Amino acid sequence: MAEELYTYAVARIRSRELLLLNSDFIEQLMAAKSYEECLRLLTEKGWGGKGHTDVEQMLSEERDKAWALMEELVEDMSVFDILRYPNDYQNLKTAIKLVYAGKEGQSPFVRHGTVDSATIMEAVQSRDFSLLPERMRDPAGEAYEALMHTGDGQLCDRIVDKAALEAIHQAGTAQDNEFLGRYAEQTVAQADIRIAVRAWKTGKSPEWTRNALAACDTLDVEALAGAAESGLEEICEYLRHTVYAEGVPELEKSLSTFELWCDNHLIREIRPEKYHSFTVSPLAAYLLARKNEIKTVRIILLGRQNRLSKESIRERIREMYV
Repeated sequence: MAEELYTYAVARIRSRELLLLNSDFIEQLMAAKSYEECLRLLTEKGWGGKGHTDVEQMLSEERDKAWALMEELVEDMSVFDILRYPNDYQNLKTAIKLVYAGKEGQSPFVRHGTVDSATIMEAVQSRDFSLLPERMRDPAGEAYEALMHTGDGQLCDRIVDKAALEAIHQAGTAQDNEFLGRYAEQTVAQADIRIAVRAWKTGKSPEWTRNALAACDTLDVEALAGAAESGLEEICEYLRHTVYAEGVPELEKSLSTFELWCDNHLIREIRPEKYHSFTVSPLAAYLLARKNEIKTVRIILLGRQNRLSKESIRERIREMYV
């Protein structure tokens, strides 16, 4: 994209940033007396449509709005592939499981991937994985055969999830944009940490853990897998000698607090990108900011629906971009 076109797109994004939810508004949501009042406040902010009572429908519409804006501003959407790949692999898992269960007529697919969900479904139904991008073909076939022959949904998920992380890492390595490259690296590394902790908690074998971890530059996955054999203390000790040492105290508390740290760390990392007017970085940062606020609103709304205490909800609240 020409430099001047990025300049125009970033100017448009700057105006849209004024509509992002800030910490004051999140406090308003937390102070609301009821779930219905939360919905009213969001509607007044332009979220969803009038009369929405379904959380997922409202949040889905907000995701659609964010991507529709990018499609309006950017001619070549491949610049956002790193952010879109997870949807491709989520849809691949869904398609394989639908075929396995004989429920091909159902279509609970997510939008905004790089591959049309109908193409993914056709590839799985026909077992013609050549219909998929090259990066997806082998893991699609492997995951399909694994589920059909073993019925092990976790094994299917492990194969596809690792392929997704590998695709993100490869795309990040090939990136000219330093910010997106750094985002890809952190995404893969933080996912590896979560995988290692869950593997230890659920008593997975060392071989299972090693096969689940995706290689990245800021972690030695062999060392991480070895630490996972011994337990959380060993995982934390290994991480203290990496760039993720700051997150260790949160990981020692719980995996959910570590995930919160990861999300907040990302928001702090992307804030400076809004000032890089001649690159795609502010646009990608905006998409990540919208993803973060949608996640936060979902936490609040579902918490209110399920009558969780405000203290419990507040523990899960993410930092806002603005």
